Amino acid sequence: MSYELKTISREGIPQALSKAERYRLLNEPGEAASICRDVLAVEPDNQDALRLLGLAITDQFTGGAADRHAEAESLFQDLKDPYKRLYYTGIVHERRAKALLHAGALPHTVVVLFEEAMTCFEHAEKIRPAGNDDAILRWNRCARLLKQHAPEAREEAEVLEPSDSPPYLP
Repeated sequence: MSYELKTISREGIPQALSKAERYRLLNEPGEAASICRDVLAVEPDNQDALRLLGLAITDQFTGGAADRHAEAESLFQDLKDPYKRLYYTGIVHERRAKALLHAGALPHTVVVLFEEAMTCFEHAEKIRPAGNDDAILRWNRCARLLKQHAPEAREEAEVLEPSDSPPYLP
C-alpha cells in the first residue's frame, strides 16, 4: 500500500482551517498541525495556516530537546503582518520558558526566554491594532511569572554568579 499524501481542494481550505482551530481547542495539536500542513501544501503562504501550525507546535512544547521551537519561530517569521510576527514570536519564547519550568528547569535558566518574550510583546504593543491589548496581557503574565519565581531565581543566580545582580530583579 502507498502512503502518499493526498491534496485537499482550494475550496476546502476555509473548512479545513476551521477544523484545525477546533482541534487546537480540543487539545489535539497534532491533528491541527497535520491539517495546517495540508493547507500549506496547496497555499504555501496561507497566513492562517502558518499561524495555526506555529501555535499547534507550541501547544506540544514539553521542555524537552524535541521541542520544535525553531520551527515555530520560523513559521511566525513568515507572517506578513509585523504585529502578528512580533506577537507570535513572543508566544514561542513564553511557551518555551513555561514548558521548561514545568519540566523542572531552574527559574534563573528561563529568565532570558521570558525577557525575550516580553521584548517582543513590548514591540508588538507599540504597533497593535486599536483595542487589541493581547500583547499587554501576555507581557503582564510573563512579568507575574518572573515576580513569582524571582526570589528563587535570585538565590540560584547568586550561587552561580555572586558578583552579578540579575537585571530583571527589583
